[in-house]
Amino acid sequence: MSHRLQADGVTLRYERRLVSAELSVAIPEGSFTVIIGPNACGKSTLLRALSRLLAPSAGRVVLDGRSIGEFPAKEVARRLGLLPQSSVAPDAITVADLVARGRYPHQSFLRQWSEADEKAVAAALEATHMTDLSDRLMDELSGGQRQRAWIAMVLAQETPILLLDEPTTFLDIAHQIELLDLLADLHRQGRTVVAVLHDLNHACRYASHLIAMKDGAIVAEGKAVEIVTEELVETVFGLPSVIIADPVSSTPLVIPKGRPAPAIHTPDGRKQSA
Repeated sequence: MSHRLQADGVTLRYERRLVSAELSVAIPEGSFTVIIGPNACGKSTLLRALSRLLAPSAGRVVLDGRSIGEFPAKEVARRLGLLPQSSVAPDAITVADLVARGRYPHQSFLRQWSEADEKAVAAALEATHMTDLSDRLMDELSGGQRQRAWIAMVLAQETPILLLDEPTTFLDIAHQIELLDLLADLHRQGRTVVAVLHDLNHACRYASHLIAMKDGAIVAEGKAVEIVTEELVETVFGLPSVIIADPVSSTPLVIPKGRPAPAIHTPDGRKQSA
């Protein structure tokens, strides 16, 4: 299996706080890779390193056979697109103008705005159902609409690799599934998609390759049907669960056990479950 993007023995830290030590991972080319794990386990930090937003203090990130730091910034942006966990739009910018910024890596002194750019922006707006909102200001939108605008900007880059940190944030359940279906379509068309997701069942249903992290390390990786077990869920999340086959996709469906419902005493002293 070939890999265009990988981390080789990277140590990742924020000033004095160590997040990951000697971490190695390879993203399968053409995969829909999903990274799961509890809060503060290093998922977003790994994504930041893979996108060159965070430089490793040791080891290196390799893109297309070269250290990612050797590429000019625009060249990296033509090869991979990133949707970070939180994004702040400039004041008084419209949706269309924000999405058009996704075409910046393709611009140069000799190549100005073109019909290809127009088509890329229009396609990204349509794919995220933002066409009718393209003239609206970003600060007039709901959280879910803003998230879809940012996703449209990343799509407009037309990169072969997409990195998305919690892309379903702020989206209602219908738009979550709509977005994940869109990413699955891009994956089937040959793009490499890497996403951090919190919903285990969404991760199991959509990922062709799953990476489970805990405490800055990779605990398991592979196909969901091969690695997602009750033992793994308890090890990674500390969550007792039952796993059954998803009746729609046949992928693992994680059902948390939770705490037993407290007994309720009836007026005559008998017990009944809540």
